[in-house]
Amino acid sequence: MRYGFYLPTRGPTATREGILTLAREGERAGFSSAMIADHIVFPVESRSIYPYTVDGKHPSAGDALETFSILGVVAGATERLRLVTSVLVLPYRNPVLTAKMAASLDVLSGGRLTLGVGAGWLKEEFEALQSPAFEARGAVTDEWIAILKQLWSKSPASFNGRFYRYSDIRCEPLPLQKPHPPIWVGGHSRAALRRAARHGDGWHPVGGIAAVPLPAQEMRVHLDTLKELTQAEGRDFSALSISYKAPLYDAGVPSPDGSRRPFSGRAEEIAGDIRSFGAIGVDELIVDCRGQSIRESVERLQWFAAKVIPLSGR
Repeated sequence: MRYGFYLPTRGPTATREGILTLAREGERAGFSSAMIADHIVFPVESRSIYPYTVDGKHPSAGDALETFSILGVVAGATERLRLVTSVLVLPYRNPVLTAKMAASLDVLSGGRLTLGVGAGWLKEEFEALQSPAFEARGAVTDEWIAILKQLWSKSPASFNGRFYRYSDIRCEPLPLQKPHPPIWVGGHSRAALRRAARHGDGWHPVGGIAAVPLPAQEMRVHLDTLKELTQAEGRDFSALSISYKAPLYDAGVPSPDGSRRPFSGRAEEIAGDIRSFGAIGVDELIVDCRGQSIRESVERLQWFAAKVIPLSGR
């Protein structure tokens, strides 16, 4: 089992000092990867439903540092951490520019980029960015992935798609990682699973919504579906990386049925949850240790590394 952690992107902890303190401590403590979320603008009022909280509301007040900017700063301050977008909303950015930015980051970080990708959920953000139509975001995401893979592995290149086209261009330097930086597909809808099966090097679901974590038995069902879809695409399911975001929940807030929520409680209980998810095929566990201050975030990260991981046996 590998372990990753989230870096702050908004709020009072999303400062240069805060981000670098947490990134360096995570690397020192032996974590494999750091995750950076992606938002560019927020509407003052929104009718879009956020899929990862019970009330459907996104918890941001409107601020968010830009993803590639954070990645560049962290890349220069660390040596071993993998740098993971979790997840980059692909339709927000020009695909050729995204290919260039990602390849440049891979080169400058020494080959440490993993591109987690998603189709997005915030319609008003699509509109503000004048991105391709929100209703076509799934098809756009698939096409952008194809463009990234081509421009990361071939030069010169031409492309004639439904949403984008170019002819005889060079987009170099190519990434250090071959054939390209890993692409992890986020989400656990049927469409996301199909995208992971067809295009992904890994699957990167959020481990649950704010009050209802995705339990191991439900995760197993999704993995069975992903395996079937991957095999139907003629691809090797065992080659996919399976990463799972697990917020460290407040032990005082039970699941709706009154039971203990996974990844809450004593170190021994959380270690048992890790073993359960490892047994069904999770390769990397992403813990969300972000607190109200960087000090609190660092303390939670240190506690997990020192008290939980040794008990997990993984």
